[in-house]
Amino acid sequence: MHQSETKSMNIFDPFFKRLQRRASRDQAFNPYKDPYLRNNLKFYFEYLYGINQNQILLIGEAPGYKGCRLTGIPFSSCDLIQSSQHKLFKHLRKKIVLQESASENTAAMVWEQLEDKKIIPIFWNAFPFHPFNKGKQNSNRAPSTKEVEEGQWYIKELIKIFEPKTIAAIGRKGEQALQKLDLKTEIKYIRHPSYGGKSDFIKHINEVMSLDTKYSQTAK
Repeated sequence: MHQSETKSMNIFDPFFKRLQRRASRDQAFNPYKDPYLRNNLKFYFEYLYGINQNQILLIGEAPGYKGCRLTGIPFSSCDLIQSSQHKLFKHLRKKIVLQESASENTAAMVWEQLEDKKIIPIFWNAFPFHPFNKGKQNSNRAPSTKEVEEGQWYIKELIKIFEPKTIAAIGRKGEQALQKLDLKTEIKYIRHPSYGGKSDFIKHINEVMSLDTKYSQTAK
């Protein structure tokens, strides 16, 4: 194994050990108890760490039942991973395991805007587990303030590992999570594309991703 690959695997160990330990509860499911989904996320992070161009960290709300809950990768879906021509998904398709098939509107809208960008952002969520309405696992709910607070350790760990130059929130819960961290850098805001927010989302994410021209010299 290449030395850089060994380093990337080791640097994520505390993150994944903590992620795996968290129990699923009445209204919050931990997809990372599943070793396949945990490995999917590992492959995603290791790829981003390995290409050394991780200047932009985007924090969303929480996994959705049609998206990250099934793939383990934030802002993705099984259908997107299987069909996208983006270089990230072409790479991941060779390694990851998908046990179901489903599409997710937010993931599709997000990656439609990233198709021609040189920089691949690091996606994560304010609450990394799937929050659902009581008795309805095939539903999504907004994470509570307590759940957002629980997710802060993971965000801080990713910032420490990747050292992003730009950090942005997608939606108000992501913004809430980042504000609580009291970071020394400016937090940029991207409106979530759901509930009529698509046009603002497109404008905001392109403003944030326009920074890729500044950082593209580091891309490989």
